[in-house]
Amino acid sequence: MPESIFVPNAVIEHISFDRNTRFVTISYSNCPNCPNQQVVLIVDRNTLLQNERGDIIPFSELTVGMVVNVSFSSAMTRSLPPQAQAFRIRVVRRMPAYETTTGRIIEINSGNRSITTMSQSNPSSIIRFNLSSDTVILNQWGRVIPFSRLMPGLRVRIQHANFMTASIPPQTTAFVIQLL
Repeated sequence: MPESIFVPNAVIEHISFDRNTRFVTISYSNCPNCPNQQVVLIVDRNTLLQNERGDIIPFSELTVGMVVNVSFSSAMTRSLPPQAQAFRIRVVRRMPAYETTTGRIIEINSGNRSITTMSQSNPSSIIRFNLSSDTVILNQWGRVIPFSRLMPGLRVRIQHANFMTASIPPQTTAFVIQLL
């Protein structure tokens, strides 16, 4: 059996099927000895799937946006992103209900870790998004990037909490920010 790689707190980016094979694409930034920041996991009947309590769950319970701890084979394809056999996927956290907003970044506050966006040059669409340590920031290709790569003028799609403050501008929590 090939050696395994353990990645904590990866984010499920995509789930797909091809005939009888199931694939889960994950991204991560907290694995310094890992050669890649994104891997397509091949999930078969030997893959152990668990919920937050450690109970076995069906593949259908996995959803995009979940945070998972994964173990997978160190033997990977040379494709981009590489593919590897998944040994274990354990759900750490499910994404709360969210909405999606698309706009341009007009301001970045690195001290408070927030960004402000505006959609279609409409001042009434300005929203401030607060980033937590769990906020995932992705480039155009779905790879995890640091907060420092965000800059005014970039067009982004943001998955955020489905509530906002009554302040001006309204504020909410960003879960996933992806450059467009």
